[in-house]
Amino acid sequence: MSSPRRFRLDLFRPAVADVPPVTTALARSEPLSSLMQRLRASQQCLEAVRSVLPTGLAMHVQAGPLDDEGWTLLVANAAVSSKLRQLQPRLMEALIKKGLKVNAIRLRVQTP
Repeated sequence: MSSPRRFRLDLFRPAVADVPPVTTALARSEPLSSLMQRLRASQQCLEAVRSVLPTGLAMHVQAGPLDDEGWTLLVANAAVSSKLRQLQPRLMEALIKKGLKVNAIRLRVQTP
């Protein structure tokens, strides 16, 4: 039986000599650039509402999609979702104070 061949990874070179960094490629593509802007805006929204969230609750909340209809918060379970529904008016106030325009806040429970 022959032993398996071993390849030295340092000998392999990319087929394309000048591959642009991902950030450059994203900036050059209009749809991807728009997506990156929405992702940044969603993270800004999350940072704006973190101050309003109770300490134990904040670690169970993640930023989700932001679109023309609203912003989605991704939550760990139904209990967190229920508490955030109660806090929605305060969350909206925090967004308004930071100058972030969000029409509505949606909550979506993430399943493992």
